[in-house]
Formats: sequence, structure tokens, C-alpha cells
Amino acid sequence: MPTESDTPADLMFSPQAVAIQDRASRKAPLAPAATTETAVEEHRESWSLDLVDPIDDVIRRTEETLDFIAEASIAANNVQPLDHYDLTIIVPVYNERETLPKVLERIDEVMPRSTEVIVVDDGSSDGTSQWLARLAPRANRTIIRRRRNHGKGSAVRLAIRHSRGGVVAIQDADLEYDPATLLRVVWPILDGNADVVYGSRYLDGCSDPSWLHRFGNWTLTKLSNLMTGLRLTDMETCHKAFEGEMLRGISLKECRFGFEPEITAKIAARDVRVLEVSTHYDSRGYDEGKKIGWKDAVSALACMWIYRKG
Repeated sequence: MPTESDTPADLMFSPQAVAIQDRASRKAPLAPAATTETAVEEHRESWSLDLVDPIDDVIRRTEETLDFIAEASIAANNVQPLDHYDLTIIVPVYNERETLPKVLERIDEVMPRSTEVIVVDDGSSDGTSQWLARLAPRANRTIIRRRRNHGKGSAVRLAIRHSRGGVVAIQDADLEYDPATLLRVVWPILDGNADVVYGSRYLDGCSDPSWLHRFGNWTLTKLSNLMTGLRLTDMETCHKAFEGEMLRGISLKECRFGFEPEITAKIAARDVRVLEVSTHYDSRGYDEGKKIGWKDAVSALACMWIYRKG
């Protein structure tokens, strides 16, 4: 669970949606499916991001800690396992042996208790697969290991089919994105104010030192907006979150980075509420394992045209 030292101070506030799409319709908030397990009846209390009196906050944190200890004891004795999750986090992985352990540890630190994690190792050859094989089994974590690399889009599609969360979000394994800021992205959906949320790297400025990457992303996002009617500032962002049942009902085809324009076009064709919030980004270079290249940009352009009508 988030702690005062681990979670940025701004996460104590409800994230502000900064770009509401005109085509989105208003409808009743989507309530997460109810669980029958008494051990987690009050787990949503840990998601309150409102400002509270300091004394009340101390009391609340103490109560949540005691609840967490009680649930950990139950889980340790294999009693009342969760059969529903408010949130599914998909982590596609390809040759991320050095960073994946840190990402999974960070997810455990900041995410609510009713979170499942699905890791898809997409044919890694750097020891990632062997490290995952040694992880102790956990009820809320699914590990899928492939022998061959099929691409990020294919890995995400596979994980979506296995997801059970009321909200499904994507987190890369390379530490460019902090899982703590993914909370900003999933919160509007859990709160019933959106069906899809994109975490933009550009709303508060971007730390990517490459002007070519910034220009390329700006160009792809602008072209995507022209074809979809959305008003996004960062179509290619990793941090995306979706209402679970809606996402599982969308047929996806792209195997590589064409997944981004494809899913964007297909949600734009639906009568859903799309928001953008800011997310933190710490750019890395190709010498550190960055994989997207100019061929993927060309593929993205083709996908925009193919899926322009959804």
C-alpha cells in the first residue's frame, strides 16, 4: 500500500482531467463488480485521495494498516482468496531483467490491495524468463512466458484476455514510467468519471531530450486526432487505463506498437468518455534498451488509416 515516503504528495489529490473529448457522452458512473469476500469489503477506502484533517489521516492510515495485516494473515492461510479485482495492471516485458524487479516492487508499494498483475514475458533472452520462473506463486499475479517474441501489442492482447479487473491499465517494465503516477490514470475510471484515461507526458512538459522523438510523437498524435476526432496530446503514451468490460469487448489485431493507434481509433468510435491526465516520464536511450524506431512510426501511420473508422 502507498506510504507517505513512497507516494508523491500530489497523489493525495484527485487527479484533474485536463482534456475531455467533445464526443463523449455523460452516463452513470461505472461501479466495480461487487465481491463476495468479506476480507475485502472495505478495500476501496484505501483509494480515497481527498484532502483530510491530519489527525483523521493518521487514524485512517492506522486502520488501513491493520486491515492490511489482517488480510495478509488470511492470504497466508489460503482462506478467502480474492475472486474479483478492482484493477488489473498489464506489464509487457521483453529483455528487461534489470528493471522488471524494480517495477514489480514499485507496483506492490503503491497499488491498492485489490490489484492483480499480469506479466507477459514476450520471448526474452536476457535472463528475464528465468528470473520470472523463480518468483514465488501469488494469487494476484499471473506470469505468462512465451518462447518467441511477438511484439508489445500481442503481449497486451494476450494479457487482456486473462484480465479480471474492473479497470485494466498498462505499465511498461523499463522504468520510463513510475507506477505511482499510474494511480492518476486509473482513478477517474474507478471514481466513475471516465471510461478511458490516457496519461500524457506533455501536459506538464516532457523530459525527453530527443527533439526527434518529441516531434515524431507530436506528428503521430496530431494525425490520430484528425482521424478520430479526439483531442489528445499524447496518443503514444504507455500509461493507458480502460474500463475492463469495455476493453475486453474490443477486437484487437496489431502485434507491435501499432497497438497504440489501433486502440485509440477503436475507443474513439465508441460512445465513451475519454480523459487525459499528466503522467511522469523519465526517458531512456537506445543504448539503455529503448525499442521503438522509425519503422514503428511508419507502421503507426498505416494503422491510423486502416482503423480510421474504428
